[in-house]
Amino acid sequence: MTQGRPSGGSRTTAVLGVLAGLALLLVVLVVLFPGWFTPYPPERTDLRNVLQAPSAAHLLGTDQLGRDVLSRLLDGTRLSVAIAVFATAVGVLGGALIGLLSAIAGSRADSVLMRGVDVLLAFPELLLALLVVAVIGGGVVNTAVAIGIAAIPNYARLVRGQALLVLRSEYVEAARMLGVHPARYLVRHVLPNVSGPVVVLASIGAGTALITASGLSLLGLGPRPPQADWGAMVADGKDFLQLAWWISAAPGAAIVLLVVVVTLVGRGLQARVLR
Repeated sequence: MTQGRPSGGSRTTAVLGVLAGLALLLVVLVVLFPGWFTPYPPERTDLRNVLQAPSAAHLLGTDQLGRDVLSRLLDGTRLSVAIAVFATAVGVLGGALIGLLSAIAGSRADSVLMRGVDVLLAFPELLLALLVVAVIGGGVVNTAVAIGIAAIPNYARLVRGQALLVLRSEYVEAARMLGVHPARYLVRHVLPNVSGPVVVLASIGAGTALITASGLSLLGLGPRPPQADWGAMVADGKDFLQLAWWISAAPGAAIVLLVVVVTLVGRGLQARVLR
């Protein structure tokens, strides 16, 4: 019997996954060592060269204060990615806690918790994040916390479903009959089986968190000046679209590309987990 060759679609998916992984590695390097890549100090103004079109001297042009857009874009990567990662961590931890409690606490508590989750799921994540920011205020940390809270329902639903599958399995039932402490089989059986799908959802959800963070920054609810992330850069250029479209176009394209890269990596992880 001969083994089937991988299909063209599988090869294309594999190539895209590798390219996305390399691109994500480059983003990590930019986040860790932004000074290696920025050709100019990000906040240096040059009023003699305001609104300069992309050129050899300024590959992505300059903004209304003469600052190099490429340098600001690369420097802002750290803050944009940090907010998305921190928000995803808040969503994962909060969702995992609620999902596990719902799975093990009994039918009444499960019903109450899941009804609350259903109410939160009725709101789009951006709108829910806006509501949280309106309560706790803006800024880097508050923005990340708001986005994380908005993402909690998705992770709670996933963790609850996966945990219930494991808790109803034969080997967990056998452990209960033998008198094994619940904490032991939660750690040894439930958490390992839940972690795989959660990692996949988190890798995809990080892209959503990046979009939400950029949207909040565009509305002026993100990091405070002089801190700048990609959403704030888009907001800075919205009044100059006819004269200098590159101010907003560069960070906008960066947001789209990074979301695509993160989503491809997440889909690759999903394919491996489900294999």
